[in-house]
Amino acid sequence: MKNITLDIDPMRESAAEATTVLQNLANANRLLLLCQLTQGERSVGELEDLLDIHQPTLSQQLGVLRTDGLVSTRRDGKQIYYSLADERVRVLLTTIYKLYCTTK
Repeated sequence: MKNITLDIDPMRESAAEATTVLQNLANANRLLLLCQLTQGERSVGELEDLLDIHQPTLSQQLGVLRTDGLVSTRRDGKQIYYSLADERVRVLLTTIYKLYCTTK
């Protein structure tokens, strides 16, 4: 079998990016928030009602997701709407859903 030399620098960048996503998914509240956002844009109030996650926890977790670049925001008046910022996260969450959330 022929050995292939991999360019480690791009792999390091990708590994760092993947680690950030996986660390966020390792938190139950952030995972639930991201799962809800796979269904489309949601307001803070909608997320609070859907997930029964109350302030300040909701704001703290959304802030982490925003800082890490996993969600983006849109303001409409006083209302802030959140959506997934990266299609790769949607694909990952869909896979997790198929593996862990569907009936066997």
